[in-house]
Amino acid sequence: MATQQRSNKSSRAASKRPTKASSSRRKKPATKAKNSRAKNSKKKSQASRQAVVKVVSGHAADLWGVGAVLLGLLVAASVWLGVVGVIGEAIDDVLALSIGLVRFVLPIGLVAGGVVMVRGHEGGEDTAERIARASIGGVLLIVSIAGLLHVGRGRPGIDDRTAELGAAGGVLGMGIGGPLHALAATTGAWLILLALMFLGAIILTGSSAQGAGRAITSALRLAGSMIKSVFRGLMGDPADQSDSQLDPTGDSMPVQPLPPPQADSSDTAEMQSSEPAASDVPPESAASSGTEATHRGRVEPAAETEQQALRLPTGSKWKLPPTSLLGRSRQQSVDENLVAHRGRLLQATLAQFGVETTVLTPVIGPTVTRFVLELGEGVKVAKLESLRKDIAYAMASPDVRILAPIPGRRAIGVEVPNTDRQVVAVGDILASREARAAKHPLEVAIGRDINGRSAMINLATMPHVLIAGATGAGKSSCLNSIITSILMRSTPEQVRMILVDPKRVEMGQYERAPHLLTAPVTDPRKAANALAWAVREMDRRYGLLSKVGFRDITGYNNAVDGDKLEAGLGEVDESGEPLVYKRLPFILIVVDELADLMMVAARDVEDSIARIAQMARAVGIHLVIATQRPSVNVITGVIKANVPARLAFAVSSRTDSQVILDQPGAERLVGKGDLLLLGPASSSPHRIQGCWVEEEEVRSIVKFWRDQAPDFAEDNSVATESAPPAGSGQYNAGPTAAPVALAPSVSSTPLAPSPLSITDSIPTPADQGDEYLGQATDLVVQTQLGSTSMLQRKLRVGFARAGRIMDLLEQQGIVGPSIGSKAREVLISPEELAARRAQG
Repeated sequence: MATQQRSNKSSRAASKRPTKASSSRRKKPATKAKNSRAKNSKKKSQASRQAVVKVVSGHAADLWGVGAVLLGLLVAASVWLGVVGVIGEAIDDVLALSIGLVRFVLPIGLVAGGVVMVRGHEGGEDTAERIARASIGGVLLIVSIAGLLHVGRGRPGIDDRTAELGAAGGVLGMGIGGPLHALAATTGAWLILLALMFLGAIILTGSSAQGAGRAITSALRLAGSMIKSVFRGLMGDPADQSDSQLDPTGDSMPVQPLPPPQADSSDTAEMQSSEPAASDVPPESAASSGTEATHRGRVEPAAETEQQALRLPTGSKWKLPPTSLLGRSRQQSVDENLVAHRGRLLQATLAQFGVETTVLTPVIGPTVTRFVLELGEGVKVAKLESLRKDIAYAMASPDVRILAPIPGRRAIGVEVPNTDRQVVAVGDILASREARAAKHPLEVAIGRDINGRSAMINLATMPHVLIAGATGAGKSSCLNSIITSILMRSTPEQVRMILVDPKRVEMGQYERAPHLLTAPVTDPRKAANALAWAVREMDRRYGLLSKVGFRDITGYNNAVDGDKLEAGLGEVDESGEPLVYKRLPFILIVVDELADLMMVAARDVEDSIARIAQMARAVGIHLVIATQRPSVNVITGVIKANVPARLAFAVSSRTDSQVILDQPGAERLVGKGDLLLLGPASSSPHRIQGCWVEEEEVRSIVKFWRDQAPDFAEDNSVATESAPPAGSGQYNAGPTAAPVALAPSVSSTPLAPSPLSITDSIPTPADQGDEYLGQATDLVVQTQLGSTSMLQRKLRVGFARAGRIMDLLEQQGIVGPSIGSKAREVLISPEELAARRAQG
């Protein structure tokens, strides 16, 4: 009974007490709120810490730099001046005991390191890398100097007084120099410590052992040259200064040696193999001219006299323009530390993708810098090529070009555009050693290659050049550089030119120059006629060479200069005088826009270019063709097969690069004169920064030539048969020069009447006419419809005959060329036809 009562009480009490589950349910909302507040507080504190860390990390370089400068000033005030009180005395005693005399130069190193760290922050260099480099290099310098002081100042021991340790290398010097002296004696200790000091210096400055060696060698050579010059000035005759040169003010100054070139030997060999006439010598440095920079307009009188002596033909009355008419570009300094940093960044980026490389000495050009890499064992070249976009991203560059491998080397070239590009002037190239060594009149300036050497190409060995690139890439500048080079280096007796300018604004500045056979041609139809004239002139020259027994124009001209050619008995010229063989000038045909010619007269232009390109090299006729539309319907297979040399500027797609170079690469150029030169005997293009010439400079040069021939006019009888005879057309070389014969008459076969001008069309011979030609002319002109089917209906003739009549009308200049299934364009009006018939 009692037990039952206790059970009932416990059950009632249990029913009154809340269960654990219900209690936990009542406490759960409060717990969640508390946890939420704790999490929010934790997140806020984390965000605050992250913000602080971000701000501090963004100014880490500034903090370290300012701290180093402050510490350096504090040490200087303590060690040098002793004005910091008790703290300064403690600092001086501690430093004297630890590093000895090194404490006197420690403030300089700390302040310099702080300044470099703060300035390096502006260049975007990695902060951790700068701190590590400064720490490692500084420690090595302190250790090596302390050891040298210990060995060189009596090697005080631990039992000696603090003053003696402070007058040497301190405890640090004793700990480093003592064991080294015990193991390697004095000489060995000195060599090891000097090597450590050299290593610390190159690590601290971010340079390389090779660069430091070159700097030391150059300094020693410069010092030796100066001492030698001073010695000769003291011991020799003051009037005899054969080893000195004059600056522009007339004061003599010692000749300074040129610095050694930083050239890629494989690139040099390849350039020489593909361009026999181009010489590759390092450009003249600022040291050779005695100034810090090469100023625009500076002239080298001795070199100019040498050029004229080499190039002008014997007895020539022409005078070459002075090089002072051309300006010069200024030399730009190169930040080697920034280049070295970018090389390390490139190596680190490739290492992140598992491509182990070794960075060799980079090659710094005017437009791009080529980083030379050696791949690790087992790394495929294709793997590096697939990382091109990743490399461009890491280097903060719009694009990079990978040369894999560099021809003739076991290395890869990664070409990265420079942040500061150097302008290359035509005056720089024509005043270089390469230009002074060039003797052929068709050697022209192209620019400066990636190794910094002047690039001259011989158009006679190309023998024809195709230039292509997008609008604004530098084609017109390249053409102006080529033409300016001809005007600066050759006389009208040596080179004559035909300029085709469908755009009408590019080549008008060369008008009335005595080098031109005719005024710049702006009409595409007349340009087609000029190319046809060049084909006929080529045939005439081949007839002459066949008669006199020479294989090319060079042998013929040499024979003429040596008076080895004599005309046969009874041979007379057009005036009845005994025939005299005269020099044949080279003929250079420059076409600024091939696409316009192909749109108007595609068949005639392609046929003429093909014939000239196939055969005209031996008789001295050469083509330079440019286009901004590198498509297969403009640069046809026939043209590409016969024009082996290419100059590719920046293009918009890989397809355009394939059309120009038959390989990719041009789509990765950076524009503004950046080009790839593909020689006739090479499959690997060379990267060159094209040169630039100002319009005022061109006008000055043309005026110089016009002043020598004030009465000069284009010779409209160049291709005539009557005066002079067929095959003997003479060039009007101006009043001060003897006429230059194209070719003496070599055939008695009557030819069709020639046009009155180079750009006139060829008249149709009478035996090639048609009895319906007059009626067809009236029909076409009256209806203004050049349709073959219309002639079939009106004249009741077959399709073949109607097509032949239409071709005759095209030859007479009445209708334009065929444009597919559409009717041909009628070129004259009824009034013009009536006037033509009235005149003749």
